[in-house]
Amino acid sequence: MVAGTSSRNLAQSSVGRLAEFPISLLPLKIAEYNLAPNQGVFQNVQLSKGMRLGPYEILAALGVGGMGEVYRARDTRLNRTVAIKILPAGDQDYTEPRQRFKREAETIASLKHPHICALYDLGKHEGADFLVMEYLEGETLAQRLTRGPLPLEQALRYGVETADALDRAHRQGVVHRDLKPANVMLTRDGVKLLDFGLAKLRPSTQVTGLSEAATESPNLTARGAIIGTLQYMAPEQLEGQEADARTDIFAFGTMLYEMLTGGKAFNGKSQASLIAAILEHEPAPISTLRPMAPPILDHLVNRCLAKDPEERWQGAADLMRELKWVAEPGSRTELPGPAVAGRRRRVLGIGLTGLFVCATAGMAIWNLRAEKPKPVIRSIIPISPAEALPADDLRPSVAISPDGTRLVYVGRIGTSTEIYVRRLNRLEAEPIAGTEGGSGPFFSPDGEWVGFFAGGKLKKVSLSGGAPITVASAEDVHGATWGPDDTIFYTPALASGLWRVSASGGVPQQLSTPSPDQLERTHRLPDWLPGGKAVIFTMGSAEITSYNDARIEALTLATGERRVVIDGGFNARYVSTGHIVYARAGSLFAVAFDPSRLEVKGSPFLVLEGLATDPTRGIGDFSVSREGTLVYAPGSPRNVNRKLVWVDREGRTEPVIDELRGFRTPRLSPDGERIAVTIDGGTDQLWVLDMARGTLTRQTFAWGNRFATWTPDGKRLTFGSNRHGSSINVYWQAADGSGTAERLTTSSYEQRPAAWSADGRGLAFSENHPTTGTDIWVLPMEGERKAAPLLQSSFNEMQPTFSPDGRWLAYVSDESDRPDVYVQPFPGSGSKRQISTDGGTEPVWARNGRELFYWNGERLMAVGITTVPTFIVTKPALLFRGTYSRDRLSTNYDVAPDGRFLMIENHEKPLTQLNLVLNWFEELKHPLPTARSTLAR
Repeated sequence: MVAGTSSRNLAQSSVGRLAEFPISLLPLKIAEYNLAPNQGVFQNVQLSKGMRLGPYEILAALGVGGMGEVYRARDTRLNRTVAIKILPAGDQDYTEPRQRFKREAETIASLKHPHICALYDLGKHEGADFLVMEYLEGETLAQRLTRGPLPLEQALRYGVETADALDRAHRQGVVHRDLKPANVMLTRDGVKLLDFGLAKLRPSTQVTGLSEAATESPNLTARGAIIGTLQYMAPEQLEGQEADARTDIFAFGTMLYEMLTGGKAFNGKSQASLIAAILEHEPAPISTLRPMAPPILDHLVNRCLAKDPEERWQGAADLMRELKWVAEPGSRTELPGPAVAGRRRRVLGIGLTGLFVCATAGMAIWNLRAEKPKPVIRSIIPISPAEALPADDLRPSVAISPDGTRLVYVGRIGTSTEIYVRRLNRLEAEPIAGTEGGSGPFFSPDGEWVGFFAGGKLKKVSLSGGAPITVASAEDVHGATWGPDDTIFYTPALASGLWRVSASGGVPQQLSTPSPDQLERTHRLPDWLPGGKAVIFTMGSAEITSYNDARIEALTLATGERRVVIDGGFNARYVSTGHIVYARAGSLFAVAFDPSRLEVKGSPFLVLEGLATDPTRGIGDFSVSREGTLVYAPGSPRNVNRKLVWVDREGRTEPVIDELRGFRTPRLSPDGERIAVTIDGGTDQLWVLDMARGTLTRQTFAWGNRFATWTPDGKRLTFGSNRHGSSINVYWQAADGSGTAERLTTSSYEQRPAAWSADGRGLAFSENHPTTGTDIWVLPMEGERKAAPLLQSSFNEMQPTFSPDGRWLAYVSDESDRPDVYVQPFPGSGSKRQISTDGGTEPVWARNGRELFYWNGERLMAVGITTVPTFIVTKPALLFRGTYSRDRLSTNYDVAPDGRFLMIENHEKPLTQLNLVLNWFEELKHPLPTARSTLAR
C-alpha cells in the first residue's frame, strides 16, 4: 500500500494500477494506526466506552480505517489492556474480506515470537468479526527516525531483533511484503514486528532456493499487482513479479540503511524518479555518511539491496548472524565473509601486533614534540521551566559569543519570549532589558552587541546596557549573521532572498532572489565567511518536504554568483578549523571547506547526535565560538503537537477533536459549522474540519498554504501561498475542495489575507515591505481587482479585521513603540480610536459586533463597543488567562456564534537544558571511532 493510506482502493499510479489490498492485522497505539475518525467504509459499528464484546470492555476509540475500526480495551478475565480491531458488517457481500480476515488471523497466530506482535483472540460481535491483539507502549521506528540516525549499538540491536522476527515468519511460510519503519514498533522489551496485512502465505516448509519455491496457498492479490510501500519496495515488486523472503530482505536493507544514516536509501522527486532510483541506482555508501560506522555494514546493506534477488542474502537467519557478529566487541574492523571470518581475524591479529609496536614507538617520539590534545569537557546548563526555550520558535534560539565567554538564548515568558544572557563564569542567566518578544539572537564580532528580531524589526542591544536600537524592518526572519565590517546579513520575510544592512542602520540591499523557475522558495540562515567576500545559506525549494533535503549554497557578494556546497542539510556554520558544520536528521555533520575557493574537501562526517532540530523549518539549535566551545539544545526534532479546543468566557476548555496536529490560525465558517485550519507538515496545507461529521479533509496539495479566511457566503476559502513564487501571495478556491485555486494578487512581497468586508466586495490583507514594514492593503473584488494600500506608514500595521456590519476596521499598530489595537471607520474618513490600554494583539470581533476581543500577553481582554449614534468603547476587561498557541503574523483564534472561543493548546515539551562542550574542535580534528550522543536529559 502507499505509505500513510488506509483506503481499500488506490487509483492509477505512474507504474500501473495498485490492487485492492487486504486488511492490516496488527494495529497498535493511536499514533501507529494512521487512521482518522469517521473515515471508514463501514459506519454501522460504533462502540463507546464501557461497552462489552464478550469479556472485553471498550476503553477508548483509537481510529477508523477503510477495513476496520480500532479500540483500546480491557480483558476483564486477565485484567490486561488489549487492542481490538473490528471488521464491521456491511450492506454488501464482504465474504472474501471476512475469509481473508480469518485466514490471516490464523496465520499470524502461528507466528509466536518475542519480536512479533501477538494475536490473542478472534471473535464475532453482532455480525462483525474482531481480532484481539497485544497492546504495545512505545513508538514506531518511523517516529524514532524523525530524530535522526540511531546510535550504532541500538541500530544493530534492532536490526538483529527484526531479522530474527523475519526469520520466524519466513520459516512459517509468511512473506511480509510491507516491511518499513512504520511497521516496526520499539518497546522497552525491544522490537515488535507488526502489520502483516499485505503478507503473502507460502508453505511452512523451509526452502533454500526461494526463487523456485512452489506457491501452495492462494495469493492474496493478483499476480502483477504492486503491493507494499513504494519507498521500501524491492525491484521485483515494482516490476510486478512474485515476492519471496528475499523481497523482505531488500526492505530490511533499506530500513537498516535509514537507521544508520538517518536518510532514505533511495530518493526521488516523483514516483517515477523514485522507482528509477530503486531499479537503477545505488545508495550513497554508509561510510560516507557515517564514517565512524564499521565498514562491514556497507557490505551487509549492499548485499541486502542487490537488484537481483539471487545476489542478496538468501535467508534472514544468515543476515541476523552477521549482524550479531558485527555487534560483538572487537569485531568491527574487517569485512570478512562468514566462511573466512575466523581465519581473517587471526591474520589480522598478527598484523596488528606488529603495527601496534611500531605505532607505540612512533607516538612516544611524537608526544615529545607535539602539543597534546586539549581535553574535551561536557557540561549541562539547566534552564528554569519558566524560562524554557520555545519549542515552536521559527528561528534558532541559542548563540554563544565569539570568545566563548557569554551565552544568549530565547526563553519563554507566558505566551511571549525574552532573551537571556549568561556569562559562563556565573551560575544564573539574566534577561536582557527591552528584548520582550525577541527571537533569533546572534552576536556581533566583538561580542558586545546582540542582534535579534522583535515586533517586525531587526534590532540590536548592547550587553553593557541601554535600550535596543532598531536597525531595519524585518517581519519574519529566519536567521542572521553579523560580519566584521559591521554588516548584518538576514532574510527579512518567510519566503525571501538574502539582504544586508549596516548594523548602524540605513537602506537594506537585496543580495539574492529565489528563482520561481527553479522552484526555489527561500534563502535563509546565512553565515559570514572569512574574508568578507561570500556567505553561505540554506536554500529551500518546493521540491522538498523537509529541510533535511535542502541545499547549502555559497553566495559571492561581488558578483551574486551562487554555488551548491552541500546537498542535504541546513543551518550551516563555518568554524575556524576550516569546516562547515551543519544540521541534518537530528545530528550535526562536518565537512572540510576551502572558503577562498568555496569548495568542500572530502566527505561529510557525523560529529554529534541528539540535536534538537525542526526539519520542517530548517532550524538547528547550536552555536560554536571562535575557539571551539559548542553549545546546543539536546533532544529530538521538534514535533508540532497542538490541539483545537473550545474555551468559554470563564476559561474552561473542552476539545474540539482529540487529535494532536500542527494546527495554526483556525477560522470558523460564517455558519459556525466548519473550521478551516493550517496544519504544519513540512509544506503547510489547509484542512477543513466538519464538526457535525467529525471529518478532517485536506483542501490543498501544492506547496505552502496558510492564513485561511472564509468568504462571507462560506463558499470559498482565501489563503496565502507561495506555490508560484518565492513570496506568499493571495489565492482562493472553493471551500469544498473542488476546482483549482485562483491567484488573486501578484507581488514580490509577502502577503497574508486576513478578513473580508461584510458585503464580500473587499479583502483586507497585510503586506510586508523591507523598507516600510508591514502595511494593510485592500483588494476590491469588482472591476480590475487592483489592490491598494489602506494603512501604510513607517510603523507596522497588521492583523486587520472588519466589524460584522462592515463599517469599522480593527487592526494592530506599533506606532506607540508597542503593539496596540486600534479601530477606525471603513470605508470613508474619520479618526482612529485606540482600544487597548497597555498593549494588545490579535483583535477579533464578536459575531454581534458589540464586543472586540484581543490578547494582552497571556490575558484575553474584552471591550464593549457601541457604534450608534456614536462610537463608544468601554474599559478593557479581563476574561481569562491562558498560554494558548499564538502567531506573530496572524490571529490564532476565533469566536463562535455561541460566544465560545476556538483556541489552540500547545502540547510541545519545553526545552529546559542546553549542552556545553569545551574544546569541541578536538573532535573535529581527531574524530573518535564512536558516535557522540547527547548528554542524559
